[in-house]
Amino acid sequence: MAAVSSDRRAIITEALRKIDDLSARLAVAEQGETEPIAVVGLGCRLPGGVTDPDGFWNLLQDGRSGIVRVPSQRWDADEFYSADNAEPGKICTREGGFLTGWEPDEFDAEFFGISPREAAAMDPQQRLLMEVTWEALEHAGIPATTLRGTQTSVYIGLTTNDYSLLFANKLRHEEIDPYVPFGNAANFAAGRLSYFLGVRGPAVVVDTACSSSLVSVHLACQSLRRRESDTALAAGVNLMLSPENSVACSRWGMLAPDGRCKTFDAGADGYVRSEGCGVVVLKRLSDALRDSDRVLAVVRGSAVNQDGASSGQTVPNGPAQQALLRQALAASRLGPADIDYIEAHGTGTALGDPIELDALSAVFGDRGDAAPLVLGSVKTNLGHLESGAGITGFIKTVLSVRHGYIPKHLHFRELTPHAGPGASQFRIAADGLPWPGVDRPRRAGVSSFGVSGTNAHIVIEQAPAVEPVMGEPAPAVSTLVVSGKSGERIAATAGALADWMTETDIPLADIAHTLNHHRTRHAKFATVCARDPAQAVAGLRALSAGRHAVGVVNPHDGPCGSGTVLVFSGQGSQWAGMGRRLLVDEPVFAAAVDELEPVFVEQVGFSLRQVLAGGEAVAGDARVQPVIMGLQLALTELWRAYGVSPDAVIGHSMGEVTAAVVAGALSVRDGLRVIAVRSRLMSRLAGQGAVALVTSDADATGALIAGYEDVSVAGYLAPHQTVIAGPPAPVAAVIDAATAAGAIARRVNMEVASHTALMDPILGELRAALNDLAPRTPVIPFFSTVDTTTSAPALDADYWAANVRRPVRLHQAVSAAADAHTTFIEISPHPVLAHAISETLADKHHHVVGTLTRDTDDTVTFRTNLNTTHTTQPPTTPHPPEPHPQLPTTPWHHGHHWLTVKSPAGIGQPADRRDEVTVRTAADLADGSWLLIADTATAELVGEVAVLPTAALAEDASSAILLDALCAVENVLFIPELPVDGFDAESGYRLFSGIRRLTSVLTAMATPPRLHLAVPSPDIHDGGSAARTTVSGLAATFARDHTGLWGGLVVIEPTGTQHGNDDDIDPSAPGGDVLELWRTYPADRRRVLLHRHVSVLIAAVMGLPSPESLDPADDFFELGMDSMMSVVLQRALLATLGVEVSSPDLFDNSTVESLASHLVELGERENESLRDFADVPLPEKVS
Repeated sequence: MAAVSSDRRAIITEALRKIDDLSARLAVAEQGETEPIAVVGLGCRLPGGVTDPDGFWNLLQDGRSGIVRVPSQRWDADEFYSADNAEPGKICTREGGFLTGWEPDEFDAEFFGISPREAAAMDPQQRLLMEVTWEALEHAGIPATTLRGTQTSVYIGLTTNDYSLLFANKLRHEEIDPYVPFGNAANFAAGRLSYFLGVRGPAVVVDTACSSSLVSVHLACQSLRRRESDTALAAGVNLMLSPENSVACSRWGMLAPDGRCKTFDAGADGYVRSEGCGVVVLKRLSDALRDSDRVLAVVRGSAVNQDGASSGQTVPNGPAQQALLRQALAASRLGPADIDYIEAHGTGTALGDPIELDALSAVFGDRGDAAPLVLGSVKTNLGHLESGAGITGFIKTVLSVRHGYIPKHLHFRELTPHAGPGASQFRIAADGLPWPGVDRPRRAGVSSFGVSGTNAHIVIEQAPAVEPVMGEPAPAVSTLVVSGKSGERIAATAGALADWMTETDIPLADIAHTLNHHRTRHAKFATVCARDPAQAVAGLRALSAGRHAVGVVNPHDGPCGSGTVLVFSGQGSQWAGMGRRLLVDEPVFAAAVDELEPVFVEQVGFSLRQVLAGGEAVAGDARVQPVIMGLQLALTELWRAYGVSPDAVIGHSMGEVTAAVVAGALSVRDGLRVIAVRSRLMSRLAGQGAVALVTSDADATGALIAGYEDVSVAGYLAPHQTVIAGPPAPVAAVIDAATAAGAIARRVNMEVASHTALMDPILGELRAALNDLAPRTPVIPFFSTVDTTTSAPALDADYWAANVRRPVRLHQAVSAAADAHTTFIEISPHPVLAHAISETLADKHHHVVGTLTRDTDDTVTFRTNLNTTHTTQPPTTPHPPEPHPQLPTTPWHHGHHWLTVKSPAGIGQPADRRDEVTVRTAADLADGSWLLIADTATAELVGEVAVLPTAALAEDASSAILLDALCAVENVLFIPELPVDGFDAESGYRLFSGIRRLTSVLTAMATPPRLHLAVPSPDIHDGGSAARTTVSGLAATFARDHTGLWGGLVVIEPTGTQHGNDDDIDPSAPGGDVLELWRTYPADRRRVLLHRHVSVLIAAVMGLPSPESLDPADDFFELGMDSMMSVVLQRALLATLGVEVSSPDLFDNSTVESLASHLVELGERENESLRDFADVPLPEKVS
């Protein structure tokens, strides 16, 4: 055979290389098309009181139904009921699957940075979707902030919008703003989520009717496989707010009269409509395993198709369903026998059920030796969620596959006779059953068919087993970081977590793992440090109640600046057992003690480790001082290990030796030598002296001891704390004299009068013993408490002699250090200087922290104090291996958000509007449609309005007069007659009696006006708070019992005020009128008025319930103000103040405080009327 030429060899080699390259590309492409998708998080709100996946699984396991009578807040079930489904305008059932424990007007708008004005305009389906999405992310353990800027996609199934139906043709033109169309546009459901999360993957709303949400899951999986997204959110939502769609379905003959889905049963006669929301978090399986996510189940494959031409647009197409199932199996690389369970679409209609059963039979009939295919449908539990149906079935199936249990299929007695013979081979899960035993992963299919013909099927597989990763042993002490957007939210989260922890046996370290590493960190945070769950629960409950407790650090108000000073105390802080737990719990501390041990024994003559480990009660200067110093050096290394290093040091008495070592001026050996010599010499003087702390300033203390020559000031701790020392008898006499003079004086447990003339006998020997000491220049600033005249004292033998003899000037040293440092940490076994430091820094924004505390758990105390130093970012805690446990989701702080119209209430409009407060002026009330019931003096404030005196509401007054007056108007405003000097029981009785009288007359009228109640202003009535509470309570009762009669709470803005009151401002008034009003104010109230005016405008623009609800320090853009609102605010400021504020200036001054100050600055340049406001101090809050 002829040899192959080199050219031909090269060609063949290159061809083989290209074949290998193309094969690799093909493998990647095929893998991309079929790569499994991991389900890593779930969220749901469903009928039956279901608020999370665990609650859903409990409902399924228990075989419960979530169907209830139509709530009266939605529509009157009896009024709309008719057994004849052909009767126009009627519904053949009184039942439905409604969410309980939640109303559609409830939404935590503040959490999502949405203003009340925008929230009210939003479709409640969008609101519900936002909350459940957040819950799903928390369930997945994915902090929302980590998604910002990522390729995360959002696919939402959404079909109906009953909110629009409620207000169609009811809103006046002037009541329509941009938020109404945007808030009810379906596309905003996905776009709003992407905007809030800051994600950049596709955001798509899918409307294929009943299959919308399962199609959304299919599209999300495709997006992940095509790598156009790395994380995907798929969801479906449906709310039934008005009866129109139920009326239509009833006329269509689709609804079961008994309100039960009897899927596949011979008695199937329709479905029951239902509502709810489901969200799933998806990732590529390879990414989920890489990221150590908790994989709940896997999507093997999916398919979507269309019925096309069938016997009717809304008639299911059996062949199309068969094709769909085969496509999904092919996409999953599986056969019919590989599927154990089908979560059927199963609406329970006589037409749809047989078609679905026959399609399943055609595809899954040949299963060989496999066990019979099991069928079930969640619609028998919850009804038909329509656009939320597919995602509900998907979540049920994920939970079933994960738990290895198929829940009971309700309302099944006998298989429908209308299906073909093949249907009999299936097993209907009439009772809950364990998953069929298989030697492979559990698998199931989920079907969802749209009424307009679009069908979806998804194959779900059991998650792969993951080998547990062995990490470090659990820490002895755990820190729980509780984060929230406000202190109130942190308290609520702490309370919910404490309640949950009492019912779980999950280890404390695992709870900390989830809380600290898998939850979003908000602007504020608190910490709870604990050794065991019981201590953690106690700390969480204290945090929830705003109480102090061991291990608890409450939220900080804000950063306190940079620069850390370590302050080393003298003796007197020692206690038996100090540091013992740290030796066991903190390896860094133990290592520091071990490193010190040889030189400590060399210089001092005994073992530091033995003293600490044995919990010895050290006594005598010769032992106390060295042990304290050794402990301080080890504690310093512990602080450093947790990221807290000193920027400066201060020492008190013997603490200056430790400070010198930490500052680098002395070696550890030299420092221990100094302390050994010092303590040995001082111990000779034991019993000759006494020390006392006096709570008075230096001058007063000097005068106090003036008559006692042997007593002197030994220390200046703080402006009103001094230390005296001397022989025992004179010191005792000074204590008595100080007490008699009204000062507080107490003996300190020390027997050596250091820092006085009693030290003179040992000074020479001390200098001689330390004569060869060679101190270095400190590398960390050292603030001397001996010589405050220099910033760089020579720390030689003479200095240490002065350290023993001269008074300690802690006050002066702390004051000097405070100019450039804000955090002061006392390094000691027990805080003995913290109070003095705090007093010294009382007029400055500083932070004073201890290290250990006598007779407490060392580790818990240290970690708590460490947590206290974290004012802007939570402490870093260990991140153990995954997986992490699931914790309760963030508690919501729901407000009431609902559009209101001036026209009469429409069908389904919620009755609960008692919290709304409307501001009305005299002009509003003078249009002829209002009757005012008030005393004469109050009536005069609102000008030309029809008035009926409050006497007309007396029990013995004529009903005819009251009735005539009410018949002539559309609205009646009752302004209760309240005393100016307080609200008492008699006032409350008159108020109650008047409303009761009005109620009896109004309810007897054929077409009554709507009742409005005036809310008293706390600025006018001293008893305003009690009066407002009483009026609000009566309003709540009236609104609940007499929905159609209730108009709302009203605040009246009077006219003709002669001297300034903050409530006199009309935000819509022309600028000249407001400026004229300002001129009537006394100088000390004008700045207050400006502050109030800004609050009123912002509240009006954003739709806040009142100006008082806006904290002056809150950023109104974070509260939900957007660009459109900001333009309105700018125009209002120009109209009312004559001052033009640019957009950049508004963004730079986005709190009431800063905007009011900025307006003053502008006013000085642009408007003479504002010039004299500049020097008036701005209050923290305006009541």
